[in-house]
Amino acid sequence: MSHRFRNARRVVIKIGSALLNDTKNLRLNRTWLEALADDVEMCRARGQDVVIVSSGAIAMGRNALGLGTARLKLEESQAAAAVGQIALAHAYSRALQERGMETAQVLLTLDDTEDRRRYINARNTLTCLLKMGVVPVINENDTVATTEIRYGDNDRLAARVTGMVSADCLVLLSDVDGVYTSDPALGQGGKLIPEIRELTPEIWAMARDSGSSLSRGGMRTKLEAARMAQSTGAHMVITSGKILRPLKNLQEGGRCTWVPADEAPMAARKKWISGSLKPVGVLIVDAGAVRALQSGKSLLPAGISGVKGKFEKGDAVRVEDQTGLELGRGIVSYGHEEAARIIGRNSADIAQILGYDGRTEMIHRDDLVVSKGLSDG
Repeated sequence: MSHRFRNARRVVIKIGSALLNDTKNLRLNRTWLEALADDVEMCRARGQDVVIVSSGAIAMGRNALGLGTARLKLEESQAAAAVGQIALAHAYSRALQERGMETAQVLLTLDDTEDRRRYINARNTLTCLLKMGVVPVINENDTVATTEIRYGDNDRLAARVTGMVSADCLVLLSDVDGVYTSDPALGQGGKLIPEIRELTPEIWAMARDSGSSLSRGGMRTKLEAARMAQSTGAHMVITSGKILRPLKNLQEGGRCTWVPADEAPMAARKKWISGSLKPVGVLIVDAGAVRALQSGKSLLPAGISGVKGKFEKGDAVRVEDQTGLELGRGIVSYGHEEAARIIGRNSADIAQILGYDGRTEMIHRDDLVVSKGLSDG
């Protein structure tokens, strides 16, 4: 099953605070981070894109500010995060740059994945970074998040990011090496479940049992992350991060629990676009654009002859030919007002017309679902 990790095109790795921080000495565990950087280098060497979703900013800020282990007020946590985020980003940057890799810090809040336009902006930024060969390090923006709007844990944040970047595999590095039938520490003969094909009511029931190992270390949130990852077409694996080189150990068959997906990320995304998003506008295209869609290309402004409805960037629209036949559906790169100004024009003219360099496509092919039969000619 480790081939799911080795063969993934794009991998998201979630790292918990307890793995990064030496709680006994109240400082960063540099030995562990250096070993993780070796793992990332291993992945990048075989052509994989890597995104890291990391906890640890508040803990590092606590250490720097001498706040100890007492419960912090919200504003104290935010202050600790502000200090810790700089130290955390520097630690990742140093470890990865020593191995020839550039990194970037990206801070997200719940609104960045719930609001369509902010989601598209974040997705475009991350996609651009990955194309440039950069390793993004993502964390919840604890300096502005409150108890009402924050994720509460980075497992679900990692699952949201997995869908955002269309990753094939989500790796949750945990303080346990997988999901057990019962807590082995209680002497109940708990056995590791190597694969969970379906998140059945029985699995969720174990997570609700306060006496089981599933509820320790936030295992229920890991199962929620698995559900989210599955819906985007990504495999998810839970494995121990307490050892050095945890990713090397995973690919060599180390103990873990896999929650596999039934379809590829792009297929899941296309299904979401075609079946879950309600179109709020229409783009009318000419014969040349129809031929472009048939060959699997993006929809450019030059091939659009008309715009109907009011929509904003990131909304779903229908694509129709001159007779009103629906050719497909997709997510637009421009709102209706800007779209009306650039339709029929060459993509090279967009900057002059709008006053800024926007995307060359009205709908990128990754955000476009062509009606069945059209792509067959």
